[in-house]
Amino acid sequence: MNQQLDFEQSWNQTVQKFKSRFGQEVDLQAMLFLIGLNELGQGPRKLNKDQKIDVMHIAVCHLLAPYGYYSYTGLDRDGWPHYERNERLPNLNPIEQEKLMKEAIITYTAEW
Repeated sequence: MNQQLDFEQSWNQTVQKFKSRFGQEVDLQAMLFLIGLNELGQGPRKLNKDQKIDVMHIAVCHLLAPYGYYSYTGLDRDGWPHYERNERLPNLNPIEQEKLMKEAIITYTAEW
């Protein structure tokens, strides 16, 4: 129970970091998008729907790399980062998937 309480406190602190940085509440999907934009590192620009999905994929790969699921392989000619999958993700239910992403985001934002 104490571990769950610690996790919830850490998550709430992370949500507050995003809120203070961006001036509004940010849900998990928006966090993934913002992290992906940060990792893309190309500054403000228009993105089409497919590119927005790619940005979120960058975030997921970057966030799961420390867990050993992905490895960064470099930038393509357009400056987009690429990753290769090292191992399959475990078969997680949606709640477990969300918790894994939240844990990874907590770790990602620890330096803020």
